[in-house]
Amino acid sequence: MLFRSADEVRAAFLSFFESRGHAVVPSSSLVPQNDPTLLFTNAGMNQFKDVFTGKEKRPYSRATSSQRCVRAGGKHNDLENVGFTARHHTFFEMLGNFSFGDYFKKDAIAWAWELVTKTLGIAPERLVVTVFGGDTPGEGSVPPDEEAAELWRAQGVRPERIFRLGRRENFWQMGPVGPCGPCTEIHVYRAHLTDPAEIDAHARAFFSGQIPDNDEWMEIWNLVFMQFEQFADGTLKPLPKPSVDTGAGLERLASVVQNVPTNYDTDLLKSLCLHIAGIAKTPYPTGTQDDASIRVIADHARAVAFLVADGVMPSNEGRGYVLRRIARRAIRHGKRLGIERLFFDDVCAQVVRLMGQAYPELIESAAFIREVVKNEEESFRKTLNRGLTLLDEEFAELERTGGKTISGAAAFKLYDTYGFPLDLTQVIATERGFGVDELGFNDEMEKQRTRSSFGGSGEVAVGDLYKRLASELPATQFLGYEKASATAKVLAIVESGHVIERASAPANLEVIVDRTPFYGESGGQLGDRGTLSGASIKAKVLDVQKPAPNLFVHRVELAEGALAKGDEVTLGIDDRRRRALRANHSATHLLHHALRETLGEHVKQAGSVVAPDYLRFDYAHFAPLTDEQMRDIEAKVNALVRENFEAHTDELAIDDAKKRGAIAFFGEKYGARVRMLTLGPSVELCGGTHVQRSGDIGFFKITSESAIAAGVRRIVAVTGPEAVQAVHAEEEALSNAAAALKTAPMDLPKRAEAAQARIRELEKELDALKKAAAAAKSGDLLSQAEDVKGVKVLATRAPGDAAALRELSDKLRDRMPAGVIALGTEVNGKALLLLSVTKELSKKVPANALLQELNKTLGSRGGGKPDFAQAGGGDVAKLDETLARVKALVEERTSRLHGVAGQ
Repeated sequence: MLFRSADEVRAAFLSFFESRGHAVVPSSSLVPQNDPTLLFTNAGMNQFKDVFTGKEKRPYSRATSSQRCVRAGGKHNDLENVGFTARHHTFFEMLGNFSFGDYFKKDAIAWAWELVTKTLGIAPERLVVTVFGGDTPGEGSVPPDEEAAELWRAQGVRPERIFRLGRRENFWQMGPVGPCGPCTEIHVYRAHLTDPAEIDAHARAFFSGQIPDNDEWMEIWNLVFMQFEQFADGTLKPLPKPSVDTGAGLERLASVVQNVPTNYDTDLLKSLCLHIAGIAKTPYPTGTQDDASIRVIADHARAVAFLVADGVMPSNEGRGYVLRRIARRAIRHGKRLGIERLFFDDVCAQVVRLMGQAYPELIESAAFIREVVKNEEESFRKTLNRGLTLLDEEFAELERTGGKTISGAAAFKLYDTYGFPLDLTQVIATERGFGVDELGFNDEMEKQRTRSSFGGSGEVAVGDLYKRLASELPATQFLGYEKASATAKVLAIVESGHVIERASAPANLEVIVDRTPFYGESGGQLGDRGTLSGASIKAKVLDVQKPAPNLFVHRVELAEGALAKGDEVTLGIDDRRRRALRANHSATHLLHHALRETLGEHVKQAGSVVAPDYLRFDYAHFAPLTDEQMRDIEAKVNALVRENFEAHTDELAIDDAKKRGAIAFFGEKYGARVRMLTLGPSVELCGGTHVQRSGDIGFFKITSESAIAAGVRRIVAVTGPEAVQAVHAEEEALSNAAAALKTAPMDLPKRAEAAQARIRELEKELDALKKAAAAAKSGDLLSQAEDVKGVKVLATRAPGDAAALRELSDKLRDRMPAGVIALGTEVNGKALLLLSVTKELSKKVPANALLQELNKTLGSRGGGKPDFAQAGGGDVAKLDETLARVKALVEERTSRLHGVAGQ
């Protein structure tokens, strides 16, 4: 079969391995689950990491997947190459097949060769393979992988086409300790030679390092053989069950199958590039710099669309910062192409149209993606214009001082704060006749890379102990949907991180049982509390966590008796607390529905907490709720409560649930079968506990709404008795305010408005009095001015804040023919210094130049213009000393000027 589309290549790969007993596993999120060491999912094996190490068991020993990946930030911080080379991407798809202690090298190599040469039809005469050539003999060294070489020869690969490379190229390890092993790669020749002997010679020269990498040879598949475990002392031991992890980039395979020169010429990216060219009203390709800009936008739009769909939001730290850099780099290239209108959300929408069939989550988040991207572009275009203004200011300063080069620090600020790549700054500077300190820029860039290197996501990984227990123990049966109490058998007891057989009171324990009515914290809902009892046991259950699927860890305070593994115990939840949790959890579903109905389909849940006394709901939106919207949302939720809808739960396949309109939440990991809750018009995937009817919620009241991050807002609300208490508290506050203003509560708005109007009148009167006092003060102060070589100098303390001192200095300057005024004061324990110079004198004795000298004495920071400058934050104890220097500085400055004039 001849494959033409990337979709066909992807389907053929997955089908090939499915027919050979592999489970087809959907792509995991770009936000790694339970791996705080990773910024983004960057390989197909990420979601199987714990399976490879034996910490997690799956119902299959063979798997295949097409994994969406992002490599940008951290050690993969080579954004500047994307769009300018044939192969670099921030977003790509990794095809892979995996064996978890099942088949090994023989089958992996045979299937790889069969798929590449027969299924995909890539000519064997254009292929070579590499294998691990071995370490230098010594402690912990690994011998050459001659087994792999022999298996390749068995597939018909000639010895001349098998190259043995070193550890850097053909050895893989998960970290300094853990699984590791040799790998073997398939490379394809992409240039003009056709004679096998000539290709052999070219391959020898290339793989021996005699000729540089110039895209003539391209790796298309890497097969990793995990056959050793490396220990901290450097020793290696064979794994009892060796495994296989392979990865083949879809973009690369598609470029070979479609016989096009670059990944951007495949159907994965070509139509997107043409779409962007249409927006820019420019032809593509042209062989000019415009091609690179179009490719940057195409690549980055794919990364941004998928990251936003997976719940990443633009921000100034972590994953959000990388997303922001990617998006802004694309937008800047759009501006370079002459696109002055908002356009990037249109390009991301095209990504959804092109890739939505393979990744339905894109379609589900289509409106949200557009809203996030549009908001980010609007924000950046304002920033971009400010950056251009800053650059103009740099040019003006260079012209004033006679400088010829923009500093590396200034160029980096433009890059890091305003998104200006160095090449853009250099182009603009050249046009104006200036250079850029590239070495200084690189120094600042290196400092930033050090600061922003990824040191962990801040998330907590599941402890190895719980992973082991989850794999060894049977799944805990959850009875809490129907029961509030149950008998159970103790399966494991943990104390201080160690598994024990028996514990005596008093003790703080973690207890795992075979079945439980206790809900383990998940989906935002807090864990249950209650009691654990037995023949001679009394204990409180303080919390329940789910550190792994189907593992319920009861945190227990043992008060009486002794608890042993195998004991039969009775578990009972705090039913009153559970009722409150159910009401608040169901209320979050109704709130989510009301928000989407009021604000739009782009609204998505971005986090939640369901506690017994309140609920917190984080959602994606870019503006605060108006008072009218707040009232509307409350009214809609309470209307749904009064309708008293019956709650329906169904367990079904996740695809069937989505077809029925169920909403999935960001950050949640769903299995093949899911629990779907329908409560009136709200249909969501949820494993939490809920009311039987919406009327059980009683009453819903929003207590606060605020922003917690760019594009993410938070609502805190209460239900039932807490909601009634919240209303009573508001009524009491209203009543107290009315009493203070001596009016009835219903008349309070009118009375408050009248009071505000009177306050404004009094403020105007006070301001007029202050100005009159300042005018009188200025007259008094003028008499203190001293003559310094024909220049009047006034340097003194004056009361007031910065605004008062500014007004006073303006009045003094207006009444002084040629002079310098320096006013100092103390504000909040810090010194404040203002310098004002009359217009005619400001060219000879600039205020900003004087201030720079005075800052050295005061220890303050600030600046300004020749006629006015201001500094703050200095040492108040040195304020008088600083003011005393003004006269000497003016004298020094005027003497120097007179001396120059005399020459």
